[in-house]
Amino acid sequence: MRWRWLPILAAGIVALLFSIWLQASDLPNPVVYMRASVSALISLFGILLSALAGTALLLYEWMDRRREKLLLEQAEERRRFLQRLDHELKNPITAILAGLANLNAACTSSTDQEVVDSVTTQTQRLRRLVADLRKLSDLETRPLEVRPVDVGMLMQDAFTLLEDVPASNDRRMVLTIPHAPWPLPVVQGDYDLLFLAVYNLLDNAIKFSGQGDTIELRAYEDGRHVVVEVADTGPGIPIAEHPHIWEELYRGQQARHVEGSGLGLALVRAIAARHDGSVDLRSREGEGTVFVLRLPAGDDGRSS
Repeated sequence: MRWRWLPILAAGIVALLFSIWLQASDLPNPVVYMRASVSALISLFGILLSALAGTALLLYEWMDRRREKLLLEQAEERRRFLQRLDHELKNPITAILAGLANLNAACTSSTDQEVVDSVTTQTQRLRRLVADLRKLSDLETRPLEVRPVDVGMLMQDAFTLLEDVPASNDRRMVLTIPHAPWPLPVVQGDYDLLFLAVYNLLDNAIKFSGQGDTIELRAYEDGRHVVVEVADTGPGIPIAEHPHIWEELYRGQQARHVEGSGLGLALVRAIAARHDGSVDLRSREGEGTVFVLRLPAGDDGRSS
């Protein structure tokens, strides 16, 4: 890769060295006067500009490939590290949970029971955290099983599954899927990953809302995109936390007492990026939050 620059720079380097040598030596160095027409000067100027532009383009492409290669190497290194971490921690965590189960049966006081329950909860959280980190790492490199995805059906499946969560019973759950004058266009993507993204947003809304709050899952067509929104009337997210909630393991002030690994929104963002989409939010403290998942619409045979 590095030698491809030699032909481009060789002529300039040779000319510069020869010029320095000629000025430093005792050889004749006469002044040459040239006469050229305006058209010839314009042509020469154009050739020089083209050469400079071509060199700049080659340099940009080389830097872009280097950057892409570095990112791939970093992603692969992190994936290997998380695989080793998952492998090394799986057996100890399983052994700890088995030991805690035995301790649980031997508890003779409420104080001992509380200690064992607390350690068990934190150990299970650690196991989920390691599993989610592995899932996030695999997501960045695994091939997508791309096929037409019916977004309305996906939303219905995620909504139905979440209705089985006990906490959803004291929330007002609303599902809105447009059918008139036409249904949502399909999305070309991996159904399982897109389902995980929508489910994570819904699960997040339940975790950060309270009894009597409303949670809405809705979608609409916006040009060549399908937009899925998950809205809630929970406490909202402080503006200062908006740029950080997508970071891995980030836990906002309101999330410190809520069960979770801190990777749910990072997974959603990674899934959206793998589908050439995006995810964003709108939130007002004391009023609620709306997460907006935007995905490119696929070709379903309808005229636009």
